[in-house]
Amino acid sequence: MNAPLALLAELTHRCPLRCPYCSNPLELTRAGAELSTAEWARVLDEAALLGCLQVHLSGGEPTARRDIAEIVAAAREAGLYTNLITAGVLLDAALVARLKEAGLDHVQLSVQDATPEGAERIGGMPRAHARKQEAARLVREAGLPLTLNAVVHRQNLHNLPALIALALDWGAARLEVAHVQYHGWALANRDALLPSRALLDAATRIVEEAREANRGRLVIDYVLPDYHATRPKACMGGWAARFLAVTPSGRILPCHAAEAIPGMEFPNIRESSLHEAWHHSPAFNAFRGTEWMPAPCRGCAHAEEDWGGCRCQAFALTGDAAATDPACALSPHHGLLAEALAEAGADEFRYRAFGG
Repeated sequence: MNAPLALLAELTHRCPLRCPYCSNPLELTRAGAELSTAEWARVLDEAALLGCLQVHLSGGEPTARRDIAEIVAAAREAGLYTNLITAGVLLDAALVARLKEAGLDHVQLSVQDATPEGAERIGGMPRAHARKQEAARLVREAGLPLTLNAVVHRQNLHNLPALIALALDWGAARLEVAHVQYHGWALANRDALLPSRALLDAATRIVEEAREANRGRLVIDYVLPDYHATRPKACMGGWAARFLAVTPSGRILPCHAAEAIPGMEFPNIRESSLHEAWHHSPAFNAFRGTEWMPAPCRGCAHAEEDWGGCRCQAFALTGDAAATDPACALSPHHGLLAEALAEAGADEFRYRAFGG
């Protein structure tokens, strides 16, 4: 069994934005139930001992926690590379200075659109775009590496060239163009977000051309959606293979969306260790390897490449977490993707607002 490479530390579900594709679960953890600073320090120590090399400090909005600098310092003390995944709207010069002094290694700043109007419409927060621009400036002036994370979907793909230009203008060294992955809030709002094949193909061409045009200036990562696929992705490198997450209330998960699968009992750091969860938890071992696989995955030449695809997506679409991911053309449920694409036809931006 491999050691995990990375820990996703979901420090809080609190966030001033209301993005319709938010990766938070539909039921949020209240601030009073969040892990304490000391509990997070223990999580970070255990992650390093387990073999993790890096920690992604996320949420919600991780800077909503007053102890964010102390948590960064604990991660540095544990020997972990620290990446802050933030909306940027709560960052100011004093906090950026505290985070750098605490040992922060990298900042990943999310953007909702290339224009203030589009960003406010999607994120639901006035002046958020201007605050993000200021956060990018502060991060650069502090000498910290900056990545922009642009989550793209049917409501903002027309601005993809402008999002790439924005990354260059704001001084990012890397841009992640990440199509929405349809779990949680994004699944609830799928009909308003899912792009057509024509939009997806156009976006892919734009990214390929921008990579070539900006070689040496900007690295562009590109994360595709599954709904137009014929082969599934190796989600997270395989279930509980290279990654684990800890939620604000301390639940230990093999991926950030795993709580959406009912009937699975995930251990809690208040009652277990990361080592015990990773090596011995029935939930972590449920979909490891290939023995659990049904046909057509079992015996497939690609079984140890894609590991059957995404368990959370399989459950969301079929009601069975052990089913072959419908992204695979060989899945008996592959037609569900075509049905979803047909249903996602409305042009109006109507969605269930996060937190509403």
